Amino acid sequence: MAQESRESKWEGKAIAEVRSATADQVWPLIEDFCSLEKWYPGVDACQQVKGVYGEPGLIRYITTTVPAPPPPDAADQTPATVVKWCYEKLLSIDPVQRRLSYQITENNLGVGFYVAEWTVLENKDGDGAGGCRIEWRFTADPVEDRTFEGFCGYLQSSLKGIAERMEKALQAATNN
Repeated sequence: MAQESRESKWEGKAIAEVRSATADQVWPLIEDFCSLEKWYPGVDACQQVKGVYGEPGLIRYITTTVPAPPPPDAADQTPATVVKWCYEKLLSIDPVQRRLSYQITENNLGVGFYVAEWTVLENKDGDGAGGCRIEWRFTADPVEDRTFEGFCGYLQSSLKGIAERMEKALQAATNN
């Protein structure tokens, strides 16, 4: 994962391979901006709340349930969870370049400014393996309670999980 840190902004990139599918097969899964719960490990729901589907200006609402911090009273051992959420606005979408960008507009994740771009690219390895890769570039304010390296690692791990789920779904569709 290529990454760069600046004093005021974090910038980085995660990359994941989808070896058994072409970019043209993977792009529609990415382009479907409000289907993230199908692909992103841990996402409970992703739904359109405003705008025209597939067009810039569309707003999606995403939720995930995570373990709550331990209670200050050590006697209370009840496992607890908290719902994390964010609103993301589709800024641009280009099916020819297989690229979209979005911005987090509101959240309870501890994220301030955050803009990302996803691109699906054909692999041109020359070894006949083919496949494609998904690139996730971001620019963000430093995130509460995270290091730059930890944040990049989280995105890399998440993108790897997304790519694996997409690959399995595309293989299953091919086998049917």
